[in-house]
Amino acid sequence: MRNYATAQALGSRAAQCDATAIHTAPDGARAYVLLDGIGDYLSVRDWSRKAARRLARAASRRGDAEAGLRHIYQDYAADPDRRDPYIRRYMPSAAAVVVVVAPGRPMTVAWCGDSRAYLLDRGIARRLTADHNDRRVHPPTAMHPGGDRNVITSYLGSAYADEELMARFGHPAIEAATVGLDGPCRLLLASDGAYGPHLDAGHDLFVELAYEPLDEVARDFVALAVETSLRTTGAKESAHSYADNATVLLADLA
Repeated sequence: MRNYATAQALGSRAAQCDATAIHTAPDGARAYVLLDGIGDYLSVRDWSRKAARRLARAASRRGDAEAGLRHIYQDYAADPDRRDPYIRRYMPSAAAVVVVVAPGRPMTVAWCGDSRAYLLDRGIARRLTADHNDRRVHPPTAMHPGGDRNVITSYLGSAYADEELMARFGHPAIEAATVGLDGPCRLLLASDGAYGPHLDAGHDLFVELAYEPLDEVARDFVALAVETSLRTTGAKESAHSYADNATVLLADLA
């Protein structure tokens, strides 16, 4: 029986450019991947799907999320066109998050961009990632609302190295974490179009995601994200209702 489920909702966009992938290596290491494609062109959709599969294979075979993400990140960054300030604007890219669960080892997490990983355990949804976006670079203060959370500062498909982004934004191109698992829990990977509307509306992620079966939970979560986004954006004066692509991957971990 599968221990994972994925679900997507198109929202108001022209194409579904998010992608998920799962790959298990011969030694049992399994990688869970979610990419949030930037833009809504079919070329972005196709690239994100391929990139997600590549990342899942690379991470599972290395048994480590960061090693896998760095391998794929550097491979795309080596393309000379991605260093060209004009051409790179038209090349596909995506926010990425990857988790690897390997027998006998702690879980590893790596990311670039604002897709998130959460661990649902004992009534709490614990966030494992820190967004790469302008809101992190310029946090809200009493006098200023902070940077735009929709402007991401690192992503798969970028050619910038850790040192360049540290100097510019105060964080590296890729960040990683190691998480010990001491019992059954549920992993959530989510695009900003999935988690954002829920958090903005004050929804408790654990409550929304803790029931069974997994596939139904995932479908309900993205459907409610889109419904909530359409309702809240449409309620604003002189604003059109809008909902981003919403994608989640859920996995029950022992």
